[in-house]
Amino acid sequence: MPRLVIAAPHSGSGKTTIASLLCFAFRERGLAVQPFKLGPDYLDPTHLTRAAGRQARNLDTFLLPRARVPELFARAAQDAGISIIEGVMGLYDGRDPLSDEHSTADLARLLGARVVLVLDAHGMARTAAAVAAGLRDFGSGADIAGVILNRVGSPRHAELCAAALAQVGLPTFGYVLRDQTLHLPSRHLGLLSAEQASWAEEDARRAAGTLDLDALLAAAQAPALPIPPTVQAVPARVRIAYAHDEAFHFYYPDALDELRLAGADLVPFSPLRDAGLPPDVAGLLLGGGYPEAHAAELSANTSMRSAIHAFAASGRPVVGECGGLMYLSETLEDASGNVFEMCGVVPYRTRMLPKVTLGYWDAAALHASPLAPAGAALRGHEFHHSVLTHAPTHPAYRWTAPNGQPAEEGYARGNVLASYLHLHLGADPALARRFVAACGEAVT
Repeated sequence: MPRLVIAAPHSGSGKTTIASLLCFAFRERGLAVQPFKLGPDYLDPTHLTRAAGRQARNLDTFLLPRARVPELFARAAQDAGISIIEGVMGLYDGRDPLSDEHSTADLARLLGARVVLVLDAHGMARTAAAVAAGLRDFGSGADIAGVILNRVGSPRHAELCAAALAQVGLPTFGYVLRDQTLHLPSRHLGLLSAEQASWAEEDARRAAGTLDLDALLAAAQAPALPIPPTVQAVPARVRIAYAHDEAFHFYYPDALDELRLAGADLVPFSPLRDAGLPPDVAGLLLGGGYPEAHAAELSANTSMRSAIHAFAASGRPVVGECGGLMYLSETLEDASGNVFEMCGVVPYRTRMLPKVTLGYWDAAALHASPLAPAGAALRGHEFHHSVLTHAPTHPAYRWTAPNGQPAEEGYARGNVLASYLHLHLGADPALARRFVAACGEAVT
């Protein structure tokens, strides 16, 4: 399983651009390319998926048990010619500034993969060597195979940087010129998805022409990893509808796989365009996304909102995460103060704010839900610009806030679970099995 981790000194260096270019270039060579993204990000993987022509998957060493990470990696990568793993933030940035736990370097060591550094070379030459050597030699170190220079001004500029890097014993695997056609614009939750922003293939082909793919492929050779045993899926016994359109599309592929393995027939539907839910479904999953950007259209689709309200009232399981919570609530107030009617399943109201709420959390389930029993220990993350307009009346989870105070969040009552907390069902197959079982019980 040849594999490379794409890292950088800091966010904004161009990791997603370079990782996507590598996926595209190796795919053009005829290799099956398996992309991965470190961390909980839902948007960067869409660019990797489009470039590789193969579904990118998230590897998160906080959300997933440590032993589960190489297992999920090997399950997806075993038939690929090369795997490209995009890191997060700077090479050593994790949850704790005094440790590189949960960092890109940590993941590279866990997977036995070599690291390729992406250096934004704008405004530097010899200093590129100092930065790269410092990263190589810092702390416990990382197995840095070499450097790709990004945003260089000219081939001559790239030569100067490469000469300095050679002096500290680091090869250069090529460069990418400064080029606005390769710029990936962002919005308030990160990069736009690949459906909203992507490159022309001719631009990607031209940019990748200055990368040394032969040397990169040689560097990607790595020790073998054990192939996990094939998991036999339970025959599909329930249909679960999941929202999937421009407003809702934040799902981890491994999480959806766990639902299928547990016996779910997953049926996509569009809260924006469909008049109602698919027929004969026993459960409903509403992932994250951008309901605030489509609030008027979601509100105007009254037949869908009525169908979801009736579905929840029937006692069948409903799970909403972040954007799903907002849609299941009574109203959504956008940044301009406009208030839109939502589904009214959850007795909360949400409001958009300029500030962002984000973080990893160790949470405890306060009440039994379609995903977990009361008292279950769960790990998740949140990343949103909306807030509840009042304290939760039937909170789903409790955790300790950064100020040291216990905090309660979400909604869990009967068959409905809604929360800002994003869970990764791939972390514990028991979560998926519980959801599928709850759906089966609701229709028998």
